[in-house]
Amino acid sequence: MIVPLVEAIADTCGGKAGALGALLRAGLPVPDGFVVPFAAYLAAARDLDLGRFAGEPDDADAVRQTIEARSVHADVIDALGRALDDIGDPPVAVRSSAAGEDTGQESAAGQHESFLAVHGVSAVAEAVRACWASLFSPRAIAYRAAGRADSGRDGQPPDDLLMAVIVQRHLDAEISGVMFTPADPDDATRIEASWGLGPSVVEGKVTPDAYRVAEDGSVTRTVADKQQRLDRRGTRLVVRDVPSAARNQPALDDATAARLATLGAQIAAALGGPQDVEWAIADGRTWVLQARPVTAAPPPPTSPSGASDVPAATFAGTPGSHGTVTGTARIVRGPGDFARVRPGDILVCPFTDPAWTPLLRIAAGVVTETGGVLSHAAIVAREHAIPAVLGVPNVTSRLRDDTVVTVDGTSGTVTATNA
Repeated sequence: MIVPLVEAIADTCGGKAGALGALLRAGLPVPDGFVVPFAAYLAAARDLDLGRFAGEPDDADAVRQTIEARSVHADVIDALGRALDDIGDPPVAVRSSAAGEDTGQESAAGQHESFLAVHGVSAVAEAVRACWASLFSPRAIAYRAAGRADSGRDGQPPDDLLMAVIVQRHLDAEISGVMFTPADPDDATRIEASWGLGPSVVEGKVTPDAYRVAEDGSVTRTVADKQQRLDRRGTRLVVRDVPSAARNQPALDDATAARLATLGAQIAAALGGPQDVEWAIADGRTWVLQARPVTAAPPPPTSPSGASDVPAATFAGTPGSHGTVTGTARIVRGPGDFARVRPGDILVCPFTDPAWTPLLRIAAGVVTETGGVLSHAAIVAREHAIPAVLGVPNVTSRLRDDTVVTVDGTSGTVTATNA
């Protein structure tokens, strides 16, 4: 019914939990926790024909609502209570771990639900149920459909609609971020970091500091204006303004960035290849929150001097996904604008969190005001092979809707041709 995280393997607990279990067995710093394995999900959904819901939005919405409406079985709640007591009943993070997730083919970056600052067995049970149901969310369906189309399996339902759920001790991170370990020894480790909890970075809601740690340990960095941070207050997550004195201070010093790169090398060695790592620093200690194979390498960064050399009708940002495309700019400030996006449009938005994934399947390119190259949206853009430019200040007000723009995701520029 419950599997200690240190014993988790992908076959029964999903890719995310399997990787964390392997890291714990290798002696690396992963927060304590346990897993609700596939078997519990299958028991909860045993009377549903799940395969036929894989790609039909209306049917999938019905099964999601069915799962959300069901009470979690008393046996599962009892097991959760005992497992929480074993780790001292602290606030916890509850995170999805689906079959096929976090593989070398599909990251499923941010497509399933995760919850922070959850406390008490009832709240944990509700979060577990929400993770199960998120297999059938619109964004997860769109992501799976795109993966099947890219692999030539369009129209075929997946045979691995299984969801496990990780429950781990919540960390009140002072600093957090993402790290890509190098694909070969001559490459640099790429790190993005900001103040507070990690969702701000992985969801692209803040433009983070960017670091490159070379093989010899030398560090280069670009410090961002980090205006907001996410923190826990009781069982709530709150967004706070970063004090002005800290906004343009580097989140990491060079020595800490170098230590993170060394930890990244250990993670890559334990898991057998380049890794996309989510990490956090709490009470002065560095922790690994997630590790998955790098599915698509980001473009190399541009030189800072290049930003001042672009023409007046060109906006400079961070290269997020390779390629160049010309299309019609569609300004999207929130879900209320989603229906306005047409195939071939250039999505121009403040940021894209994982709920925006269905738009990335039809957009020809994406431009954001905030976010880093290692964020979920940038990862999914690279997996869909659409150009992306990130962190262009105020681009939603600087570009007009219906403007024809050219997005160069390799150089990090957006050029308006009929501004």
